Amino acid sequence: MRILRNYLIKEFTGPFFLTLGVLSFLMVLVGRLKDIADLIINKGVDILSIFKVFLLSTPYIVTYAMPISILVATLMSLGRLSSDNEIIAIRASGISIFKLILPLIAIGTILSLGLVIFNDRAASYAHYECRKTMIQIGIKNPTAVFEEGVFINSFQKYVLFIYKIDRKKNKLHNVRIYEPQGDDKPTRTIIAKSGEFITIPEKNSVKLKLSDGTSDEPDPDNPNNFYKLNFRTYFMNLNLAQAQGKEKIEKKYKEMTIGELKEEIRKLKNNNINPAPLITEIHEKLTLAFAPLAIITRRREKSINIGIAILIIVLYYPLFIGCEALGMEGGFNPALAMWIPNIIFGAIGGFLTFKLCVS
Repeated sequence: MRILRNYLIKEFTGPFFLTLGVLSFLMVLVGRLKDIADLIINKGVDILSIFKVFLLSTPYIVTYAMPISILVATLMSLGRLSSDNEIIAIRASGISIFKLILPLIAIGTILSLGLVIFNDRAASYAHYECRKTMIQIGIKNPTAVFEEGVFINSFQKYVLFIYKIDRKKNKLHNVRIYEPQGDDKPTRTIIAKSGEFITIPEKNSVKLKLSDGTSDEPDPDNPNNFYKLNFRTYFMNLNLAQAQGKEKIEKKYKEMTIGELKEEIRKLKNNNINPAPLITEIHEKLTLAFAPLAIITRRREKSINIGIAILIIVLYYPLFIGCEALGMEGGFNPALAMWIPNIIFGAIGGFLTFKLCVS
């Protein structure tokens, strides 16, 4: 019996690690390919920073890739036994199929428990560090994070519009800067023919040097009015952390651990605010870890097993996304909503496994 179990585990392990590695790499590459190519080719960001972004994007992808890898490995390993009629021989020898697959169930449980910790710690940390890295790229090379021809709302006080960016020379051409005053007051406007960024890494900020333009300045006698001031050179300090509203880069909900999310939920409840999105986020970390995708069938053909895997993925994840939206809106119990896909597919998987063991 030990030999059979070791053989089955070996048949499971190879496809699992191969699928996990290839799928994670492809998902990160496809998800980040456009951004990475743009940063390298058009914006001149160094390869080390690009590699760091790529590496930090991987843990979050693993949370989705691992359940798929378990599914594929399970179908491939048992499909291999079935295609060679080994399951029939094992059953004819009086060996219980349930005892045979028990190691796979144990491995799946261990992987799920490990994935809970991984989702809570590693994936959340990597997601946060990836965003910080992108901000640091913006500090080292500000033109890398700005687009020409669009309104840039990356700062608390200002809205920028840059008609043309020369990334190689770090030069801006035809710059418009708007500073809304609020309360139906006129918007302050600064116009410059050219400009350039001067980075100040120690202060997590950049200085914008503008040349040959005009600036709206408050009238000392009537602050609600502006007068035009022509300038040859004009300096502005732009703190990139202001994009987060504070000097410190705040964590988003997907970057928080379960403990941090619970603390935020407590604060929201004290202020009579519905914390449904945060509760949904907690259960998303848990349900992805326990996604019951390792459904066991007795199909012999590998192509059919791969087709079954694709069908399950195509059905599971749209249902998961739909239930996540229900939980976020707060109209449905967020904890229950996030577990609905697992309950449905867990029941299907349990039924198919039971049939395999008793038939």
